[in-house]
Amino acid sequence: MEIRSDRRHRFEVDPEALWERMQAVEEYERWWPWLSGFSAAALVAGDTWHATVHPPLPYVLRFAILLEEVDAPRRVEARVEGDIVGWARLSIAEVDGGSEARLESALSPRSRMLRAVAGVARPMVAFGHDWVLESGFRQFARRGLGGG
Repeated sequence: MEIRSDRRHRFEVDPEALWERMQAVEEYERWWPWLSGFSAAALVAGDTWHATVHPPLPYVLRFAILLEEVDAPRRVEARVEGDIVGWARLSIAEVDGGSEARLESALSPRSRMLRAVAGVARPMVAFGHDWVLESGFRQFARRGLGGG
């Protein structure tokens, strides 16, 4: 089972200011309480981030994000490996009065347990995925940028 996403969110800061805050990897666990065990050196190509995510469901996800291409302040392309596998791309564009972040991804469960859960409860798995993405954008706007 693959879950594809293509989401866009507006922020009231220009792409450079948005990128500057995104680089504060040491603050990610404060912004996102469902993220733990997070380690990252920087938002640069070649870095590998490690994360544990606790969605509002009875399972935990552990994975690595391998930053393959980083074009500041416009784009990040990454590969995901661990309990989930796939790819993700974040694009940032200037729009009237701010920025638009577009997150595209295609992710599949790799662990036997998650594949079994996804096989019988796809709506639940999709809910967990959507919850992490949507709450992540909202929490970043509030905690990372200090606004709406």
